[in-house]
Amino acid sequence: MEKKRLKVIVSGGGTGGHIFPAISIANALKELQPDVDILFVGAEGKMEMEKVPAAGYKIVGLPVAGFQRKLSLKTFTFFWKLFKSMMKARSVIREFKPNVVVGVGGYASGPILKTAQKKGIPTLIQEQNSYAGVTNRLLAKKAKAICVAYEGMEKYFPADKIILTGNPVRQDLMNLESKKDEARKYFNLAEGQKVVLVLGGSLGAKTLNKSILGYMKEIGEQRDIILIWQTGKLYNEEIKRELENFDASNVRLYDFISHMDLAFSIADLIVSRAGAGTISELCLVGKPTILVPSPNVAEDHQTMNARALVRKNAALMVEDKNAPKELVVVAFELLNNAKKSDEFSKNILELALPNAARVIAEKVLDLAR
Repeated sequence: MEKKRLKVIVSGGGTGGHIFPAISIANALKELQPDVDILFVGAEGKMEMEKVPAAGYKIVGLPVAGFQRKLSLKTFTFFWKLFKSMMKARSVIREFKPNVVVGVGGYASGPILKTAQKKGIPTLIQEQNSYAGVTNRLLAKKAKAICVAYEGMEKYFPADKIILTGNPVRQDLMNLESKKDEARKYFNLAEGQKVVLVLGGSLGAKTLNKSILGYMKEIGEQRDIILIWQTGKLYNEEIKRELENFDASNVRLYDFISHMDLAFSIADLIVSRAGAGTISELCLVGKPTILVPSPNVAEDHQTMNARALVRKNAALMVEDKNAPKELVVVAFELLNNAKKSDEFSKNILELALPNAARVIAEKVLDLAR
């Protein structure tokens, strides 16, 4: 008799921070069990509908949307979309017949995990932030396992279900030291120049861009410092025009850095937002870091993520509202303080959990069996 193929649904998305860990878990499952059948479930019209097929996986979209806290027409459409999503989730589960369902957070994981739990199918939650989202908190009671990236998550989840795994990260971030020569050629750098890497996510971060532009004259005067600056696609053209007013020969401007491993390898200081996936990567990279949490995310979880590192003396935090005045000043100070920089590097590296995707995949297979 032919052995039944193992079937796994991976659900969630909405942002790169949810999608890339989900794809890493799927890749790890394929490595451990090559014949596993994986189906993704995402939200219609969101980034995952494009990124997941590009990674080689099938995906089904639900019409789900985020809950609006202010009462408006969108509040009513939310409930209608939720109802339609629950109906579609039922038919997906009925047709695919998964052995286990994994939720990585984001709108789409709610309906599909809820449906699986009602049918007695084991579910695993992966919580990326140090502050648990509403969807994951509601699903936690009936989940079989909850994989987390931060200590102290007992305040949100049942302690006996928690496994500290870290967040899955891109595998090309290993062995960065060996990539330095290639990186110098790629970014056109001379030996001995210090590199500040500024990352505002793939879409960019208005505050980070404004903070850098406000000190462009001072940055241009620092001949021994090179600024590698990811502006995001929304802001790139405007910033290019602004830079024509300055001597910006020490600036390397990108709307999006495709070889992030090379940028990380030569950075002496990293300035970044504080999304959960980004922080997990920064821990692995082990460079002095200044975090500027975005205030525009649900439940202010980026601030919580940043504070978790600050408490361990593993990074500095500058609040978004203070960044235009303080960010570049703080960056110059840290860059010139070798003792403090080494301390941050050492402490952030200690928080790295490099095998997260494999550990989570092993747990998923355990539950499936």
